[in-house]
Amino acid sequence: MSLKNTINEDNLPQHLAIIMDGNGRWAKQQGMLRAFGHENGTKSVRVTVEACARLGIKNLTLYAFSTENWNRPKIEVDLLMKLLIKSLQNELKTLTDNNIRLNSIGNLDLLPKSAQKQLREVIDTTKNNTRMTLTLALSYGSREEILQAVRAISDKVKNNIISIADIDESIINQHLYTQNLPDVDLLIRTSGEHRISNFLLWQIAYAELYFTDVLWPDFREEHLYEAIVSYQKRERRFGKTSEQIK
Repeated sequence: MSLKNTINEDNLPQHLAIIMDGNGRWAKQQGMLRAFGHENGTKSVRVTVEACARLGIKNLTLYAFSTENWNRPKIEVDLLMKLLIKSLQNELKTLTDNNIRLNSIGNLDLLPKSAQKQLREVIDTTKNNTRMTLTLALSYGSREEILQAVRAISDKVKNNIISIADIDESIINQHLYTQNLPDVDLLIRTSGEHRISNFLLWQIAYAELYFTDVLWPDFREEHLYEAIVSYQKRERRFGKTSEQIK
């Protein structure tokens, strides 16, 4: 019996975030170049996106390319950018057929113009879809995101648009890339690593963390269901006691 049958549809994470890790190691295990791992990783993206949509998860955010990834060898970065464009072109039908809206966060100005153009086209084409929002974190770093928010808020204080006394969590949320998304409920990281890697540091303040040894190209529906079942077995107290929750 699939674990899907044990999932409580009334207790799904409203925002699921995934650090898709292990493409390079997967390729090495196959005796192939890292590019082979990245290409096979796109299959896991499609499977995961469709499975989340079928379950009823409203928001899925995937860590696709970090600010630190720009430091990788140029040949790998170039390949990743080409793969991004190809994936956006190939998956538009999947997004449309599944009523999924595409969103993106990060310092997108650093992406190649061709990638920016393709990204804008898919975002615009899917903007009215309502079943689920798929957010790609591209050229994304949480510290950079927080820094730009601080600068933007400081500029508004300087120009008397807001006062220091007005600054609270909601003001900060309004200046983050994720201003239109709820906080993360469940964060999954594949490949056995136990790090956050500068991903959504503000937004995961009370997220449940789930780490799996499965390398991203091998990640399938059952692995997703395992993570959600684990999430549903946990008691989320948000600082309260068990008695208060009950």
